[in-house]
Amino acid sequence: MNHWTEQHNALHKTFVFSTFLDAMHWMQKASAEVEKLNHHPKWTNMYNTVEVQLSTHDAGNIVTDKDWELARILETI
Repeated sequence: MNHWTEQHNALHKTFVFSTFLDAMHWMQKASAEVEKLNHHPKWTNMYNTVEVQLSTHDAGNIVTDKDWELARILETI
């Protein structure tokens, strides 16, 4: 998948959008999918950039198939 890196027991990716509003719209769309999976990322937003970190807390804070599944979904939004 595009530009996801695995480091420190988590998947990481930075999404860059044209504007702050584009970043907020993406986060809003993503939040509905996140809630469906009940798998909530650590993410931060600064202006047009959203940094996402995925790991599975129930599995001891490691990367699992659940993280890769959410990563694939985030890519499609």
